Amino acid sequence: MTGTLVLIAYTLLMLGATLWLTRRSTTSEDFCVSNRKLGLFQSSMSIASTWIWAPALFVSAEKAYGQGLVGLFWFTVPNILCLIFFAGYAVKIRDRFPTGLTLSGYMHTVYSPRVKGVYLTQLTGIAVFSSAVQLLAGATVLHLITGMPFWLLTVILAAIGYSYSRYSGIRASVVTDVLQMGIILLVCAICVPWSVLHQGGINAIVSGLGGVSGKFTDLFSADGMLVFWTFGLPTAIGLTSGPFGDQSFWQRAFSIDKREIRKAFVIGALIFGIVPLAMGTLGFVAASSGITFTSTSVLSFELVAAILPAWVIIPFLFMILSGLLSTIDSNLCAVASLATDVKQDVTVRDQKRAMLLMLVAAIGIANIPGLTITTLFMIYGTLRATTLLPTIFTLNSRKLSEAGVFYGVIAGLTVGLPLFVLGTLSGNTLVKVIGSLTAAGLPGIVALLWPKREVTV
Repeated sequence: MTGTLVLIAYTLLMLGATLWLTRRSTTSEDFCVSNRKLGLFQSSMSIASTWIWAPALFVSAEKAYGQGLVGLFWFTVPNILCLIFFAGYAVKIRDRFPTGLTLSGYMHTVYSPRVKGVYLTQLTGIAVFSSAVQLLAGATVLHLITGMPFWLLTVILAAIGYSYSRYSGIRASVVTDVLQMGIILLVCAICVPWSVLHQGGINAIVSGLGGVSGKFTDLFSADGMLVFWTFGLPTAIGLTSGPFGDQSFWQRAFSIDKREIRKAFVIGALIFGIVPLAMGTLGFVAASSGITFTSTSVLSFELVAAILPAWVIIPFLFMILSGLLSTIDSNLCAVASLATDVKQDVTVRDQKRAMLLMLVAAIGIANIPGLTITTLFMIYGTLRATTLLPTIFTLNSRKLSEAGVFYGVIAGLTVGLPLFVLGTLSGNTLVKVIGSLTAAGLPGIVALLWPKREVTV
């Protein structure tokens, strides 16, 4: 009953906060960007909470456990730097498109409807895949606790996110993000030091710095470089492009008080960094513990459940739900804003339908047999990279060939992404790296080299 009661309590908490602290949105623009005056504190917490997706809670611990300090470094550092790098471009798009709602809408004003279409496809795909990995991770943990069917749990988690997001859109997302981030930081502050002390103090961390095999303490050793090629480089590319290919962060750029945009993203990045470092510490402790884990993909949860009192599971579950649902509700709001690019005079009801369609697709992907959190994370991380360079070039006041942008992104999607998926599924490191570099680099190369001329679309 513990897991079931936690789900009910969590739903009531988020719904209560939304109903108490926000008002119902009645217009499409209000649903998407509120009054464009979100403050620094709430924006920073919202950015950090939105970026704390399933990998921040689980992959960081898994990489620290399996690949020690090297694996955690290549996950954490790019995660922080990408948000700081994005901050300047968030300011630029707000300057150039002050009444905008979406990145795809901005690319439409600069280029053409078909460029908007290919961006819309990529941004929507990211929202779906991102939500799928949250459902996969959350349902995996809750299935272990409750014994409820995995597929049913994916539906329940999706319904929780939709229940409060549909009320006031971006305002509901931001208000609950602040609460969710508070829960995450509080639980980290309790569970991580307690786990370390239980296992013998600082020595439990030091003994696990090399991972469970003890081989991964040096970034530049043979083992360290192997981690770089197989995980670090594709992850760095995917994470660098992360906010650039994710409408959730462009939506916040359009919603935050213009004077606070840069600071909000920098502070949000630093707040976020606390979480993978905390979960990675649990990974080090797990590596030196000698405990055999059922699944390394959720070992941070298994470790806490194994060594701390049973009641600690409850706040830990609240933390997990907060990390997962903060991203799901942000994706729901992102898809609602993208609906404005699909048809004119879109209504709030249309946007809520778009939310439901996204959740149906995400539930379907999360229930694909054999799919792992890490694999899905790396695949959609590569998908995000396909629009990185054309977006950066355009926001840097370099207008590219319209056809070059269109066919460049198409090339990234049809050549780079399949190569990366093939390399990932086959375990071929070379193909995986080539696919990652192609997905990120080919769109920029094609866009730069394509002759500039007017194209009738």
